[in-house]
Amino acid sequence: MISTEKTLLLNPEQLKQKLRRIAFEVYETNFEEREIVLAGIVGQGVVMATLLKEQLEAISPLKVQQIDIQLQKTDPASHAIQLDIDSATLAGKCVIVCDDVLYTGRTLAYSLMPFFQTKLKRLQVSVMVDRNYRRYPVSADFVGYALMTTLNDHIEVVLEGPEAGVYLR
Repeated sequence: MISTEKTLLLNPEQLKQKLRRIAFEVYETNFEEREIVLAGIVGQGVVMATLLKEQLEAISPLKVQQIDIQLQKTDPASHAIQLDIDSATLAGKCVIVCDDVLYTGRTLAYSLMPFFQTKLKRLQVSVMVDRNYRRYPVSADFVGYALMTTLNDHIEVVLEGPEAGVYLR
């Protein structure tokens, strides 16, 4: 049973600080690049990519392109995973896949699949929260907040609006 009580883990200001730190880490890792591509996973991953793009454009000369990854999170194996552009246009580019929470790794593992169809320069992952519990062999290169939770816990990330923050249920 999932609790309806929420415990605030990161407030809006802390969330913004984490995003800014991730932006600096992304820039430090990719400072030799002229352009990077942020690929947001449908839902809060798209919001994270948008906010990260804003931060990167504020602190760096990088040209930042944003794309969306569409997939059925509850059953990604039985539905097509789609990018909102032709994956061939990403050849030779650095792509960073963005999502709100990395838990079992299933959503992230399936989200990476379209990128294996083209020859990228680099493929990286950025998440706001890493729960450090994997069932799939994936990891994040850029993490805002890492924590261990029980299987019964639920992490909710709200990146915009009056309820912005990271919550534990």
